[in-house]
Amino acid sequence: MEKQNMQDILKKIFPHAVAVVLFLLISYAYFSPQLEGKKLQAGDVANYKGAAKEILDYRAETGEEALWTNRMFGGMPAYLISVKVRTNVFLYINKLLQIGERPASYLFVCLLGFYIALLLFGVNPWLSIAGAIAYGFSSYFFIILGAGHMTKAVALTYMPAVIAGVYSTYRKKMWLGAAVTALFLGLQIKAAHPQITYYTGMVVLIFVIFEFISALKKQQIVDYLKKSALLLGVAVLALGSDIPHLWMTYEYGEYSIRGESELSDKTGNKTAGLDKDYITAWSYGIDETLTVLIPNFMGGSSHGSLDKDSETYKWLKTRTSPAQAKQYINALPMYFGEQPFTSGPVYFGAVVMLLFVFSLFVLRGPIKWWLVIATLLALFLAWGRHFMFFTELFLDYFPGYNKFRTVSMTLVIAQVTVPLMGLLAIKKIMDEKISKEKIITWLKNSLYIVGGIALLFTIFPGLLTDFNNPADQQSLQNQAFIDAIEADRKNLLRSDAFRSLIFILLTSVVLWAFVTDKLKRSYFFAALGLLFIADMWPVNKRYINSENFVKAREIKQPYKPTTADQQILQDNSLHYRVFNTTARLDQDARTSYFHNSLGGYHGAKMQRYQEMIDRHIGQGNMPVINMLNTKYFITSKNNQQVAQRNPGALGNAWFVNNVKLVKNADAEIASLNEFEPAKTAIVDQRFSNHVEDTYATDSMAYINLTSYSPKKLEYKAKTDTKQLAVFSEIYYPAGWEASIDGKPAKHIRVNYILRAMEIPAGEHVITFEFKPKAYYAGRNISLASSIILVLFVLGVFGMEIRCYFRKEEKPEEE
Repeated sequence: MEKQNMQDILKKIFPHAVAVVLFLLISYAYFSPQLEGKKLQAGDVANYKGAAKEILDYRAETGEEALWTNRMFGGMPAYLISVKVRTNVFLYINKLLQIGERPASYLFVCLLGFYIALLLFGVNPWLSIAGAIAYGFSSYFFIILGAGHMTKAVALTYMPAVIAGVYSTYRKKMWLGAAVTALFLGLQIKAAHPQITYYTGMVVLIFVIFEFISALKKQQIVDYLKKSALLLGVAVLALGSDIPHLWMTYEYGEYSIRGESELSDKTGNKTAGLDKDYITAWSYGIDETLTVLIPNFMGGSSHGSLDKDSETYKWLKTRTSPAQAKQYINALPMYFGEQPFTSGPVYFGAVVMLLFVFSLFVLRGPIKWWLVIATLLALFLAWGRHFMFFTELFLDYFPGYNKFRTVSMTLVIAQVTVPLMGLLAIKKIMDEKISKEKIITWLKNSLYIVGGIALLFTIFPGLLTDFNNPADQQSLQNQAFIDAIEADRKNLLRSDAFRSLIFILLTSVVLWAFVTDKLKRSYFFAALGLLFIADMWPVNKRYINSENFVKAREIKQPYKPTTADQQILQDNSLHYRVFNTTARLDQDARTSYFHNSLGGYHGAKMQRYQEMIDRHIGQGNMPVINMLNTKYFITSKNNQQVAQRNPGALGNAWFVNNVKLVKNADAEIASLNEFEPAKTAIVDQRFSNHVEDTYATDSMAYINLTSYSPKKLEYKAKTDTKQLAVFSEIYYPAGWEASIDGKPAKHIRVNYILRAMEIPAGEHVITFEFKPKAYYAGRNISLASSIILVLFVLGVFGMEIRCYFRKEEKPEEE
């Protein structure tokens, strides 16, 4: 009897064990260079290392969090760069799930997450394995890994399970669904990519509305409210588990470019968050949406590759050597869509798209319409400026939506819903008694639609486009070159359309064979999984392959110091800034790796600092540059970077004699055009009670920086009379606390972005310390919330596992 029980247990465990092992094998097979000790070289990882250098160094040296960094944009909170909340238990659960090194570990969790989601939807475990491959190998996941958008990738790995957990709570097992929601929502929030969590919430909200309508119709509103209250409690605890990050991010939003500007000269382009142009810059073209079926419909990548059979290579060979021609064709502007540039298309897969259209015929009821509406919402929002009335509706009336940029990212919703619908359709034809004739009719209709589109563009690739990119004239500057590129774009579209057609036909044959009992269920599952792999793997290899991996030491130090860097680093002063004039101020993480920089690389800069870049720093306003203690410029000479000392830098702090009061932000920023920061401070009238009109000149007075760390600055000052000190540090009231000789002191904003405070006569020690309440108070909430949530998850999982292995399983809740 015991032997029989053990066999039953092993039989139940077997598919799940196979899934875990298979997902590991697939993940490390795709990212096989990791097995050689190599690391993925991703652009934004290098940018992150530059932005976070001071933060990471401080953490390594002290074991504490810096919370602030002066390496970028004069100084900014570290919240959206790197802050570890060690009291959040989900930090350690995430590490436990990430088996091995990234990005293979991310792919493994992505596959596992969708597998769990499908199980919650009641899908057969073996079919769920194949379905996990369909989601995990969506091209967008690999493209963002290649770009280095790691937090986004992690958040996406947990998205399907959150959605499935909510579904299970309402439709299947209430407690299990709530526990899965708790686990994966806690993990997703911990990933610290609010935009993906926001999109997850949109999908959940649509489902909850459908369930509310259903509960009203069935007069089951009490049951609905009970389940909703349970999920609400879970969500509150999940938010609480990472409350320091969320609180700090929310608080910072008011001061960042995602908040409202105080300047009055903003046009209708402005929202309560980001500018509309900024939000919609990366809008997916309406016709570009066909990339979900034909990956190279818009040429692929903005730095795509061609082979030696291409028209471009043949043309280049007539102008240069074969070796140079081969080098050129590895990075060509093949993309010709509406976005400024792209690393690659959003491709769901030809196999997935056939199953999706098939599901539109097969599925019935609210689940179908929930997923259809979520899919359409994703498409409409991704079109951004090409569907502006709909975009503006959400920007103006949907809370929080205007805080996020890159509207094309909403396609991650469809990335979940499209394969999910396809797998649910297969589940339905397996579980329910539907006539073979009806299923075959649905399959034929799906083949005619999806296969017809692929066939149409195989025959007429130029049906919707002329393959022209307006930027070609400027970037290529040769009509023959442009003609060759356009010919190759046409060939790429035709080739991928034909490729998709082949996979559509193969999938149709496999599905037909299964429906007509010519293919056993187990073989069908295996064939489907192989089709997903064969379809998606080669496409993803276009965007992330062995060439993206380098030796580990190259990743450890992504930037090598130039002669200019080495010259500047010889200066042992405690704190100063560098202006690299050879790079864009808003696209320069490299300088931040070595120096405290006026520039940087971040999607949520301080609003006022961005306005200073636009109006003063970027325009070369030397008084403004000097007041930021810019001790060095990096310039170009004979194609080499050189360091130049700036004699006008005002230092870390100084006393001013005059105060100019202004009535608002407009006047304050305008006053910086012609002023002497060494003598005068521009002060908004709201701070008028904290300053006097003039201060006596004291030629012997001084104020010097004596101690520096990212979150604590100490100065020593001596003066015979009361003075107004201006500090070359960015003003941020949500955390910076000032004291004089250990007693709290008021500091104010001057010169639009700097700090200032009155210093009484005598010798004093002035201290600025960064103590954001959101972090220090939030840690206790985080610890309590995450422990409660994890205990809840463990308790429910324990009960479910016990029921699962009982001889008579506990019946599901309806």
